[in-house]
Amino acid sequence: MNTILFYVQIVVSILLIVLIAIQQRGAALGAGFGGGGEIYSTKRGAQKKIYYATIALATIFLVLGVLYVLLP
Repeated sequence: MNTILFYVQIVVSILLIVLIAIQQRGAALGAGFGGGGEIYSTKRGAQKKIYYATIALATIFLVLGVLYVLLP
């Protein structure tokens, strides 16, 4: 069982890295260099789905880590 959890956690971690890497930088970084005068922006479309998928995968990663430690 631990072997399965280990490999599933590796797959989830790779997917999590990919999702974090493809997210747009947003106005926070651009505003620091004078660009993007927007004060408030909302996530829309694919960006919003990627954001929620990142949260879901991070939660799954955390749960898998706890299960890996607790299960014998």
